[in-house]
Formats: sequence, C-alpha cells, structure tokens
Amino acid sequence: MSADSEPLDTEVPIWPALVSPVLAALSDGATYHRKDLFDRAAERAGLSSTAREERLSTGGLRYEQRMGWVLSHAVKAGWAIRPSRAHYAITELGQEWRLKLPGDFGYTTARSLFAEFWVQSGSASPRATAGEEQRSTLDQIEPVEQIEDGIARIREEVGSDLLERLRVSHPDFFERAVISLLLAMGYGGADKRGRRIGGTNDGGVDGVIDQDALGLDRIYIQAKRYKEGSNISRETIQAFVGALHGVGASKGVFITTSDFTANAREYVKAIPSQVILIDGGRLVDLMIEFKVGVQKVATYEVVDIDEDFFE
Repeated sequence: MSADSEPLDTEVPIWPALVSPVLAALSDGATYHRKDLFDRAAERAGLSSTAREERLSTGGLRYEQRMGWVLSHAVKAGWAIRPSRAHYAITELGQEWRLKLPGDFGYTTARSLFAEFWVQSGSASPRATAGEEQRSTLDQIEPVEQIEDGIARIREEVGSDLLERLRVSHPDFFERAVISLLLAMGYGGADKRGRRIGGTNDGGVDGVIDQDALGLDRIYIQAKRYKEGSNISRETIQAFVGALHGVGASKGVFITTSDFTANAREYVKAIPSQVILIDGGRLVDLMIEFKVGVQKVATYEVVDIDEDFFE
C-alpha cells in the first residue's frame, strides 16, 4: 500500500486533502464556530451529501472528524488560532501557506509539514522498509496521542454546546445546575447539603451549600447567565462580597457563562474573603469532568503486550 493510499472504503477524502478547503473557508479572516467552518469547508471540498452523512462507529460524522484533525494540525503549526472555545480564525502564516500549498497534498506532504509537531515515539524499527517509514500521518503519530487528540476535540465541541445551552436556559435552571455541579464535586458532604435560594429576596446570593451537618460552614453562590463578551466587572464582584458580609459569610463562588474583567480578578486576590471565580470555559470543563449535564457514550481500552506473560 502506498503512503498516500486510503484503506477505508469512503467518499470522504483523507484529511491532508481537506487542509486546503479548511484554510479556504477561513480565508476571509472571520472567526467561525467549528460547525459553521466545517459546513463552509465541505462546500469548498465539493463533498457529496453521501460523504457528509458518513458516520464513525461512535456516531460522529467522518468528514467532521477529519476536518477536526486538520484544525488540530493547523493550530499547532500556527496557521490558525482559537480565539475562544470551538471558534477558529486563520493567521497571517496560515494565509501564506494557503496560497502555496501543493495541489497534490497527501500524507507524504503532510508528514513533511507537520511531523515536527507530532509526539516522537522513538526511532523506526530496523525491519521497517523505506515505504513503511513514509506511512500515513495517522500511522506516524503515536496512537495514544491520536486518541487523546480526538477526546480533546470531542470535549471542546461538547463544552461549546453545553455553554450555549446554559446561556439560553432559564435562570432558575442555571442556578440549580451550578449547585448540582458543586455537589458533584464533593461540596456539601455525603448528604449533598445544598439548595437554591434565588428570587427577588435572595439578598444577592443564588444558592448555599452547607459544608457540615449543622450549617456552621457555608459556601454561598452567585450565578450569572451572560452572553459571550459581557464580562463580569469588579463592581459586580464587590456587590457579591457585600452580600456575603450581609449573611456573615467569608466564602463564595461566583459562576458565569461569560468571563471576568482583569480588574475583577485582581480585586478578589486582594480581599480577605475567599471568593472563587469560575468563568464559562472553566464551568463547562468542570461539568464534563464531573459528568453534570453530560453522559458517557463510549469507552475504549488501550492494550499493550504483557511482558510477564512471555517470561
């Protein structure tokens, strides 16, 4: 089998052949969500409706998986950036490479361009032939790295979807969601002592978690559903700290679907009260880690030779 051949019977091109369409889809300089970017790149690649409907055993779309591999390499090579979760834009270097990429872009070319960004798994076996040394990029990259890269891309996409759902959810639901997260993280003890306060007379806090059975040690929570770019200011954090003082508390967690200004982050470092700030990116990372709002759909085992068996 040649280095540029594709063993799988599929209409979706090998991923190196999708590098040019992906860069072309980004060439206007705008920032695109990965889903929108994949749609644009599929048009430029001329993918048929059948190719767009091909699915992996996990249920994901094959062309999106391969374009995800393109994005991973483009970011590592400095051809693209990720300004925010699941959003991508081309760089000046990427524009330069877009114009000079060869028309016949196969695995061998991809290897020459991207090999420096791959994890090296040691020198080739003495028995390896020259052809084997020029195997496809997927063969050259450490398999475990392939798995980890794929998982990272899945987490990124799921995190982006989670964030959008939280932003459009009802305020009451969002407040319950963040309390569920903190309880899942182990706060509130085995009895999961936490509740939503929310409402017009909440005193500036949305929830509380009792760290002990008598409620002597409490953590108060503020939860704000804000759109991307509407960052939480220092003044808003000051108001939350004032609310904590009003209930005689010194611990608080402020959670938002947006972000915090630099002044807000500096402020919490300078005050005696212990206030933790969790922005949208950190929020969905924690939800995925502690399985709140997500579910496991597949598990894969990585195996290796048992050397003891052969001794």
